[in-house]
Amino acid sequence: MKTVYPQEIPTAEFHGLLLGTIAPRPIAFVSTIDQNGNVNLSPYSFFNAFSVNPPVLIFSPARRVRDNTIKHTLENAQKTRELVVNIVNHDMVEQMSLASTEYDKGVNEFIKAGLTEASSEKVKPPRVAESPASFECKVREVVELGNHGGAGNLVICEVLVAHFQDHIFNENDQIDPLKLDLVARAGGNWYCRVNEHNLFEIEKPVRTKGIGIDQLPHSIRESNILTGNNLAQLANIEKLPTLEDLIEIKLENLEMEVHQQAQFYLNQRQTDSVQKAWKVLLNSF
Repeated sequence: MKTVYPQEIPTAEFHGLLLGTIAPRPIAFVSTIDQNGNVNLSPYSFFNAFSVNPPVLIFSPARRVRDNTIKHTLENAQKTRELVVNIVNHDMVEQMSLASTEYDKGVNEFIKAGLTEASSEKVKPPRVAESPASFECKVREVVELGNHGGAGNLVICEVLVAHFQDHIFNENDQIDPLKLDLVARAGGNWYCRVNEHNLFEIEKPVRTKGIGIDQLPHSIRESNILTGNNLAQLANIEKLPTLEDLIEIKLENLEMEVHQQAQFYLNQRQTDSVQKAWKVLLNSF
């Protein structure tokens, strides 16, 4: 195992290790304006939701590692205390990446990336019209985590109003992840796409209390075949099957084996195939 002490290697090197393993990360595509009304748009993957009541989002524009300067988004957020967090999906991922270019102050990344400004209701910065969801926010607090290159600045935002495109909902009026088609940030140049090829469901154990892996029989718990995921699935029941349950499943398996053997003879289509199939079936009684 490789063990690393952050203070003992270059910041840029640890940056790669950190972002390469803490992934995938959702992307906050943040629109702001400066005190002169100039619009700025930039993506940040140090981002997530941290409260629902009140609704709070946090993203972190880190100080640049190479020269320890801060980004225009942070300057604007500190001075105007307003911003919009726009969500990025696959349809706009290349435009989002283009908007991350470090253009000079005052350059409008909406124009550079070919994105459409949509008027916000509660704040001055515009929304990204192409975004599947946008959150108009007021800045509650900015927490500086350090003053060296690579140090983050937690921009704590309260959502004032949220906008969702109609097409991302299913028939039950819930967000459909396949229709949303999100992208997320990994390390380096890597991204991932949330689609039918990598989505799976795990039922939340909110109404049940699983017995836990420690309560599984030793022979099962120490299996060389069953994985940790397999054991967790088995342990997510509230009680072990009873003897009656075991007898029932054993009979079901036996019946299946008998029928499969009878089918084997019938599929051979020989002169005695039917007789053999009947013998197998009648011997099971």
